[in-house]
Amino acid sequence: MRVPKGWVPVVSREILEELLKKSLIELTVSKEKAAELLNELMLEELTVEDRLNEEVRQMLKKFDSEIEKGRLDYRKLFDMTKQKLVKERNIIL
Repeated sequence: MRVPKGWVPVVSREILEELLKKSLIELTVSKEKAAELLNELMLEELTVEDRLNEEVRQMLKKFDSEIEKGRLDYRKLFDMTKQKLVKERNIIL
């Protein structure tokens, strides 16, 4: 995640305030609940790449011995696997 987790509540509250100020949204829940939901949504979106990286690491564990023997380049394999998953899942990073 490129944005520190501590900033997410502040940023989400600012976004909510701006949307309300410009009358771009109408809340059907309390302002606090909307801020909480927006915070959760932002955290989920901001951690997509972290979760994908962990998934790729887990996938590559089965090639540990080949990587240790120098038969495979971990960085290259990691990047290729990640790009393949990004393309397959239409993920925007």
